[in-house]
Amino acid sequence: MRIGIEVNGVLRNTIGKIEQTYQKFYIDKTEGVDDEEPFEYKINLPVTSLELKNHFEFQSDEELFSFLYEEFAMEIFGHSQSTEYSSFNDLQEIYVKYRDENELMIVSDEIGKSKPATLFFLSKFGCQLEKVKFYSNLTINSMWNEIDVLLTSNPALLLEYPTNKIVIKYETEYNKDIESEHTITTIKELDDKLKELLQC
Repeated sequence: MRIGIEVNGVLRNTIGKIEQTYQKFYIDKTEGVDDEEPFEYKINLPVTSLELKNHFEFQSDEELFSFLYEEFAMEIFGHSQSTEYSSFNDLQEIYVKYRDENELMIVSDEIGKSKPATLFFLSKFGCQLEKVKFYSNLTINSMWNEIDVLLTSNPALLLEYPTNKIVIKYETEYNKDIESEHTITTIKELDDKLKELLQC
């Protein structure tokens, strides 16, 4: 079985780092700036979707894109914390247990500078999986072609995926209302879920 494990929301607390970086560089830096009518940067919490412009105020879509993938790509995607304290230790145990009979790979929806930043993030936490697959909205089919099972927190992937694939939901604030046949709340739970799926 070919098993894909998503980075954002599953291994990396990307939303938490976006919030922290936005607060530091947009809100804290603009407080007290004496413009006639300054743009008000603000965060709308909790973050209940991946539509970031609904939660983080930007002057344009271009400014949001620049924030994520140009100006602060390494800060956000490279220096994020893992979702759990033991995420990568638990992932390593699962990898060692299943690698002989199955193919485990990292998959991640990345653009531009977030790709090298994500590789830095994975190396920082000592990720030992051999294969990393980056995809975008344009190349998502190539990702599906390489896996049978996907562990993801992304609502779009939980709601729409090929009928011959299995999707496991990693539960977060922004996907908790989405029903899924397979759900886990920690990486450690992936072990039992894979045992169950491999017996089917």
